[in-house]
Amino acid sequence: MQFFIDHDWQENMATPRAKVGERAKTHLLILLCTIWLCVGLIGHSPWKPFESQSASIIQSLIDHPFLSAQSWTDGHWIAPVSAGHPALETPPLFYWVATAFSQTLSPLLPIHDAARLSVGIWMLVTLLMMGLSGRELWNLGAGRQTNFIFIGCLGLVVSAHTIMPEVAALSGISMAFYALTLVIRKPVRAMWLLAGGLLIAFLSAGLLPAAMVAGTTAGVIFLPVIRQRMEAKRALLLGITLALPGIILWCLLCQQWANGLWAAWWATQVTVQIPSNHVYFMRTLAWYAWPALPLALWGIWRFRHAVLNTYRFQLSLIFFVWAFVLIGFFSDRSEVNALPLLIPLTALAAGSIETLKRGAAGALNWFGLILFGLLIAIAWLGWWAMLTGHPIRLYQRLAYLSGLQTIQLSVLYGAIAVAVTLIWLSGVIRSKHSNRSSATNWAIGMTCAWTVFMSLWLPMIEAARTYQPIFEDMRNHLPAHYRCISSRNIGSSQADLLHYHAGIRLTAESAGCDLLLIEDQPGKRHTSPGTEWSLIWEGEQSRQSKESYRLLQHR
Repeated sequence: MQFFIDHDWQENMATPRAKVGERAKTHLLILLCTIWLCVGLIGHSPWKPFESQSASIIQSLIDHPFLSAQSWTDGHWIAPVSAGHPALETPPLFYWVATAFSQTLSPLLPIHDAARLSVGIWMLVTLLMMGLSGRELWNLGAGRQTNFIFIGCLGLVVSAHTIMPEVAALSGISMAFYALTLVIRKPVRAMWLLAGGLLIAFLSAGLLPAAMVAGTTAGVIFLPVIRQRMEAKRALLLGITLALPGIILWCLLCQQWANGLWAAWWATQVTVQIPSNHVYFMRTLAWYAWPALPLALWGIWRFRHAVLNTYRFQLSLIFFVWAFVLIGFFSDRSEVNALPLLIPLTALAAGSIETLKRGAAGALNWFGLILFGLLIAIAWLGWWAMLTGHPIRLYQRLAYLSGLQTIQLSVLYGAIAVAVTLIWLSGVIRSKHSNRSSATNWAIGMTCAWTVFMSLWLPMIEAARTYQPIFEDMRNHLPAHYRCISSRNIGSSQADLLHYHAGIRLTAESAGCDLLLIEDQPGKRHTSPGTEWSLIWEGEQSRQSKESYRLLQHR
């Protein structure tokens, strides 16, 4: 029996109702994904390094409204600007959407929290595309396992709650991947999904994710299963073609308003990393893609006789190999750049978990129980230490790292942490071990551990990482009249956060400003600007970061 829903997606989304518990499993998936998505999106300031530039760019777009003449004269909405300086590292689609959320929700939420809600929407699209891809590649019910494995990946959870354009690019890539899984059965629909995914990937993060999509599509076209179907081949070619006008339009507009910046950006996009970073990403994937990576490797071994002549394996392997080659040659050493590799690994793992031997499934399940149980216990122990002062050594360490002497007891967050912990314990006790339950338990453990940590430790993490108090205090000590503020030893992330929190834009030290901001190591003044400068303010960010600042005024 199927759901009879009057829309065009019925065939792909219909769920069999004959099996007992199918509705409960779907409800569990929705609940887990909702908690996993929502927890950590709001309640803290932008954290460097990934959120600092994004926050400054969004603030610049808000300061230059879309319909104002100045915004088009300066090109802020075409080529992003952070802290008053060009920041054309990625095209602006992600920042457009984040700014729209910030302006819409600004009466209710701070700019950064509203922008993070847009990240939640991008990740919601990604989860939907991943679930549909798993179902299309394998069978009904595999979509749930795909999402359970995906949200359980150790490297995804922090990135999925961070204000950065790579999250939107991941949505575009997942949309294109789903199009490639669907093209044999629904070529017209796949064509539009491929075009949309390619356009989103490029306008969010530039040439690299777009090259992943285009290269994988080109490889798929030459597979026998596609060559024999003219409609499928035509759909893929048209999908790429339909995305080109949007890509070309942004390039032309960028050349019009920021020609020099666009040329430099393009040169950066096509610069090959020598030596390559493939070894780094291989080591990163060993933990970053867990448990998808071992399950995918098992699936390749288990179905080794069908790997080279079955479309589900051909597509996933082409995507992974091509994306891995591109990432190693054209991206720097950052874990975030490995995000696209989770898509094909999860797709392979979703169907492979059914074939795990009982001992391997049990080992995976127990490893998850031990890992997440330990993390939840550490979260509670650290919270108890900060609340009561015992154990004393743990309290001293956490107080040193966070700069807090105690934390306020939040009834709401405490109740959430207690409820989630009890749910996890109940699941551990009542769980029936099976292949599928190992993936489900892993996703539940990841969600519960993330929720408990963000509920109990967020005040400590925020105190250690936020720059809002120190930069707002600096703004309050500024003289009534000054020309500009130059900087010495100030990192780009700190400059972006200074612009976001205090509305201050720093200039080069050679600009002849009457104020000078210097960053030093706490307790050590490495630079002496001269006797003509007098100290008017100094502050320290936190003990963990070892950053202190001095603001001086020219006599």
